[in-house]
Amino acid sequence: MGDIIDVTDATFEAEVLKSDRPVLVDFWATWCAPCKAIAPLVQQLELEKAGALKVVKLDIQRNPGVPRKHKVTNIPTLLVFKNGEVVSRKVGATGGIQALRDLVAGAL
Repeated sequence: MGDIIDVTDATFEAEVLKSDRPVLVDFWATWCAPCKAIAPLVQQLELEKAGALKVVKLDIQRNPGVPRKHKVTNIPTLLVFKNGEVVSRKVGATGGIQALRDLVAGAL
């Protein structure tokens, strides 16, 4: 519990699209200050929803294919996948932990 998985273009299908539970994907980059600002909130959500929600991070600089495919043009972008499909999306670092809880609520 409490482990956020780093995924890549190569592992995205297996870790996210074929997951047996909903997945929150945090699209980020090392140079992105807002991404760093929400990281503790993403970690908190992962701990709160452990077992029910899988949380992964994808570095858009090292892995441009998946962000391009899912039209991620700004970061941070958070996508929630269920059964291989995007069911909710949030762009930006506003709203605090409750915004993240609301983002995933429909998928759980």
